[in-house]
Amino acid sequence: MAKRKSRHFLSFATLALVGAAVAWSFWPRPLMVDLGEVRYEPMIVTINEEGRTRVHDAYVVSTPVAGRLLRVEVEPGDAVVKGESVVAQMLPTNPAALDIRTREQARAAVTAAEASLRVAKADLNKAIADLDLSQSELKRATSLAKRGTISTVALERSQRDARRASAVKDTAEAAIAMREAELANARARLIDFDSPQGFASAGKAQKEIPLYSPVTGRILKVIQQSETTLAAGAPVMEIGNIAGDLEIVVEFLSSDAVQISKGDRVIIDDWGGDAALSGIVERIDPLGFTKFSALGVEEQRVNGVIRFTDDQNLRAALGHGFRVEAQVVIWEDAKALVVPSNALFRDGQDWAVFTVSEGKARLTHVKVGQNNGLKAQILDGLSEGEQIILYPAAGILDGKLVEQR
Repeated sequence: MAKRKSRHFLSFATLALVGAAVAWSFWPRPLMVDLGEVRYEPMIVTINEEGRTRVHDAYVVSTPVAGRLLRVEVEPGDAVVKGESVVAQMLPTNPAALDIRTREQARAAVTAAEASLRVAKADLNKAIADLDLSQSELKRATSLAKRGTISTVALERSQRDARRASAVKDTAEAAIAMREAELANARARLIDFDSPQGFASAGKAQKEIPLYSPVTGRILKVIQQSETTLAAGAPVMEIGNIAGDLEIVVEFLSSDAVQISKGDRVIIDDWGGDAALSGIVERIDPLGFTKFSALGVEEQRVNGVIRFTDDQNLRAALGHGFRVEAQVVIWEDAKALVVPSNALFRDGQDWAVFTVSEGKARLTHVKVGQNNGLKAQILDGLSEGEQIILYPAAGILDGKLVEQR
């Protein structure tokens, strides 16, 4: 009898333990979640793009005449003074060497010019003879007219012939001057490197032409370093004032550019310094352009110009063409009610969050203002200090037991 009671007791105890284990396994447990808090804090919304620094007024020093540029001794970064610093030296171009055909044509032109000069001299001799004869006839006619032997008409005709002969003589003298100039021009075409007069003339012209800096600043880039022959107007180097004329050019998406206005505050970060720099939007260009991204996506971009507002000593290490990260502030509030953006999700057409009250998740619809990807402004639906669930999983439902992870 005692053994039978013992068996019943053991059976009952076993069933009780199994039932307790089954009940414990199916008993609802809190879901482990990450929690955040609704709070008031400063919030800004920015448009972030990569930019490049540049000197607004960069001067290109070019050759004033065709000639031979001597080796450029200045280096990028060297300081220069406007109108005083000589940044390069050049020599004028020597006469070009003549080929056989050009030489023979030049010699023929010299022969023709010499012949024309002889003809002009002969015409002058004839004009002098005619003038002498006209003046003799005029003297006789004047003498006869005083005695009344010839008529007044005859005297006037003699005077006219004398003046005409004088004009012909003057024309002949001018023609000789023209022919002499033509001869000198024709002979000049024969001058080249090999001729003695050409070498002497070139030697006299070998005076160096200095190129002065057009602005006070620094050498930005040396385009032509080695000695070479350049045409007039060929670029040699770029010079600019980095200290006082540096700005930033940023290529904004056109959809972002319409949200930016002149005078917007800019935070300049990731430029290599310890602290962020400050600036303002100086200009948004009215003309856009098409550009392909690194992934091959066609984008419409617009250039924006940003001006530094900090003391230039804080950015003394920045130069021309340096990379920076520009954050244009398009909205900011010193005291906004915010939640982390990762707490928001869509519930139909509305934004919602899960708040935590008495250990349970509560679905709460909210009205969202600005969102910068990290924080979201809450206009209605939450109060300061409330706890919210971050990264809400699909398994969280209204009334679900939750516990902070």
